[in-house]
Amino acid sequence: MAEMLDWSERRTRAFNRFHARAGIWGSKATGFTTTPEPLTIGTYAKGRQLVHGNYLFAGYLVEAPGVSIWDVTPPDSRFTAEIHGCAWLDDLAAAGDPQARELARTWVFDWIRRYDSGKGSGWVPELTGRRLIRWINHALFILRGASPEESATFFRAMARQHAFLVRRWRVAVEGMPRFEALTGLIYAGIALEGLDESVGGAAAALAKDCDRQVDATGGIPTRNPEELLDVFNLLLWARMALEQSGHSVPEALTGAIQRIVPTLRALRHSDGGLARFHGGGRGRPGQLDRALADARVKERPGNGLHMGYARMSAGRTSIIIDAAKLPEGRASVNANASTLAFELTSGRRPVVVNSGSGAPFGQKWWRAGRATPSQSTLGLDGISLAQLAPPQKIDGLMRELLQDGPKDVRAHLSQSPEGIRFEGGHDAYVQDFGLTHARILDLSFDGRAFSGEDLLAVLDRPAQRRFDDAIDETGLQGIPFSIRFHLHPDVDASLDMGGSAVSITLLSGEVWVFRHDSVGDLTIQPSAYLEKGRLKPRSAKQIVLSARALDYATRIRWSFAKAQDSEGAIRDLTPVLAEIAD
Repeated sequence: MAEMLDWSERRTRAFNRFHARAGIWGSKATGFTTTPEPLTIGTYAKGRQLVHGNYLFAGYLVEAPGVSIWDVTPPDSRFTAEIHGCAWLDDLAAAGDPQARELARTWVFDWIRRYDSGKGSGWVPELTGRRLIRWINHALFILRGASPEESATFFRAMARQHAFLVRRWRVAVEGMPRFEALTGLIYAGIALEGLDESVGGAAAALAKDCDRQVDATGGIPTRNPEELLDVFNLLLWARMALEQSGHSVPEALTGAIQRIVPTLRALRHSDGGLARFHGGGRGRPGQLDRALADARVKERPGNGLHMGYARMSAGRTSIIIDAAKLPEGRASVNANASTLAFELTSGRRPVVVNSGSGAPFGQKWWRAGRATPSQSTLGLDGISLAQLAPPQKIDGLMRELLQDGPKDVRAHLSQSPEGIRFEGGHDAYVQDFGLTHARILDLSFDGRAFSGEDLLAVLDRPAQRRFDDAIDETGLQGIPFSIRFHLHPDVDASLDMGGSAVSITLLSGEVWVFRHDSVGDLTIQPSAYLEKGRLKPRSAKQIVLSARALDYATRIRWSFAKAQDSEGAIRDLTPVLAEIAD
């Protein structure tokens, strides 16, 4: 089906094509100023998938063994955009064998042959910046054994893309797209001979975007931890390139890096992975640790919220809670209805998780992963604490924003006599049901006991009227709700103590026991763990406490307690010690 474009999009695309073709008259590049080193980290498994013709992009899997990536029929425009960004070079380089190298070389030169003249949908600023960064990172991988003519063709193509970015970076949307475009422009201007005239202006523009997009807490509008890490890496690469080439580094760029570091540390679990909220994954193995080491910033997280998240940690246990209003407007295109949801990790082992982003697995999984039942929090049955708005075109793609989320979210961290306490609440259910959700979480000083209390309360007379009306509509049966604790797929969970508790065994042999106060019904139900880089969702389990709100205050208490350590407890401390060291 042909892609429908409005007048503004047709105009932007026409100008992009014009400036892509005009790049032939721009500055020429004949080589690198220094030998480039790969800065991006790929995944070996994804590299092998590509070698075998399994193309997984934008939630679509196309199986086409022996077919060039450019000859695959794209399921939609997002699939096309991802392959034109050439981030798959990271994965082929991670595979690293002759087959992968030959594919990388063939696909890059096929792109030049087909699209270098300005054709195709890859001529947009963010994709061009992303593509240039990858081509430079993996140039030695691509050019090994290349003829002088092929090398010259490769450098001409990069010079043309650089010239395009000089003219068109301003049309990139603020946020990640603008960061990619400007970093690509800086990176290419410094790495390629004869193109450094553009560096000063690009660095100044990047500095302005740092001030606009990275707030005082080191956060970004999407509140996506993995996206924050991606932005952080772009800023680090820009700083490194500027420093190594003798250019001055803008104070705003340095300041943004310094603000982001404690926030990323606050969002890092004890196993070294990121908390999975608002479309973000755990990050590629080693990516976060490498970025924090490269930052050369020692600042630790403070006691307050970081990008709207609260962190509790003690002993070998880390807990991260979504404790702020949901992203709004354009920033909510990947956001989840996850207010007051948490994740719990013990040593190197994730225990309680959120289901994650379903975007890599298609539209149905993507929508399901955004709903409240896919988060480890309380939700009214059949109701999400925020709704998906009707699809609308955002940056040329049909997307669903979040709407009708909590308007008032409260959160407070404090010391208690037994350890660390989190107190929070939100009003997402007040408008329709008169109910405020409050959550109190306590973590013991040794990290071996974690308890919670969920309260659905009616706080004023207008809320009482709404609650009474809602109760009447149920025939006085009460408003059903569930508290969900999604478990990592590597966790083994079974009902214990006559069905009143759940024994949770980790791969390390560590055992936790979940108990509750018997107010609700306890069950173990199927769940799914949506993990980027896999071909299919992973089967998992979830602990579910179900009850009904009949009174103006309904309270459920529950707890996780460590019953047995693993023999590898000392080994599992390695990431925690590494975090303290950096």
